[in-house]
Amino acid sequence: MEVLLTPPVAFLLYIPLVLVIVGIGKLLAGPEETNPMKSSVYGSGEAPPAHTAAPGYRPFFLIAFFFAILHLGMLVLGTTELTLTSAAFLGGLVLALVALILG
Repeated sequence: MEVLLTPPVAFLLYIPLVLVIVGIGKLLAGPEETNPMKSSVYGSGEAPPAHTAAPGYRPFFLIAFFFAILHLGMLVLGTTELTLTSAAFLGGLVLALVALILG
């Protein structure tokens, strides 16, 4: 019974199971009909916007850097003991986050 729980065997058992489920889903879905409404952009019945909401990637990268610094910094602090070095690291982490927020 433990052999069934090993990842390679379980993977090989799940492939046919997934293929059967996909086949049943295709049978239940019925034939595909092309329609211009299916390929058009849907936005609650409104026309799609003509301009982008946020120009460029700068807002995304600011948020991404904030969370990267925060999460990696907390990961480093979580693996250390409270010493003078870790307190200095925490101070530097706070300064980096404040500098990133203020831009």
